[in-house]
Amino acid sequence: MNKKFRALIVDDEPLARSIIRRLLDEIPDVEIIGEASNGLEAVVMLDKHNPDLVFLDVQMPEMDGFAALEAIEPEKLPVVIFVTAFDQYALRAFDAHAVDYLLKPFDDERFTKAVTRAKIQINGKNSGDAEQTGQQLLDLLKIINAKNSFLERFVVKNVGRVLLVKASDVDWIEAQDNYVSLHVGKTAHLIRETMQNLETRLDPNRFARIHRSTIVNIDSIKELHFDFNGDQTVLLKDGQKLILSRRYRQKLSDILGSNI
Repeated sequence: MNKKFRALIVDDEPLARSIIRRLLDEIPDVEIIGEASNGLEAVVMLDKHNPDLVFLDVQMPEMDGFAALEAIEPEKLPVVIFVTAFDQYALRAFDAHAVDYLLKPFDDERFTKAVTRAKIQINGKNSGDAEQTGQQLLDLLKIINAKNSFLERFVVKNVGRVLLVKASDVDWIEAQDNYVSLHVGKTAHLIRETMQNLETRLDPNRFARIHRSTIVNIDSIKELHFDFNGDQTVLLKDGQKLILSRRYRQKLSDILGSNI
């Protein structure tokens, strides 16, 4: 018996999901393993079921399709067919990165063509091109994010559930090997991310790098302390003390609009 391609449908509109389901039911070698109505559900199902193919709506409340993909480890990224009514900028990005999409409303012929292309990608991925497929998606996400506003929320995966943490709620961020720890009051959330990448995605008027292993939310700062050696300590409103290295002192000074 031929292996079936395992597909996940993600769309916040029930009618849109039913249309995709109906069309997939007519393709014998595709098996629908589940449906999600938002980005949070999608992240959980992607992690749990590891589908070959995902039909992913771009525009969804709370967490859009791009954010859902960013929450998945690169090596686990499936082949994706974006389902969208998105702007032309995104469509050009899809084309440039060989990522297929269905522009709402789409017809049966266009749908079948997209699935056929996806099967070819999946077979190539299974033959050893998984890294290339994942990199195409990551490159696409970087371009989309470059046009969009700064990071507004973090996606935190934690034992079968997904948390959304507002960037504005994060007091400071600490590097921990290949991860970073988001400190929100006395609670810490661990996510897989690098400080270098994170620094470029955060609003520079709100967050400042103060040490090679520390980023701080400006609004969480209470005081700056100086010692006799010239070293500086950043005191947060919750009492947390952070080291301000000389390398990043001028950058913080520029953000605060005052010499420190």
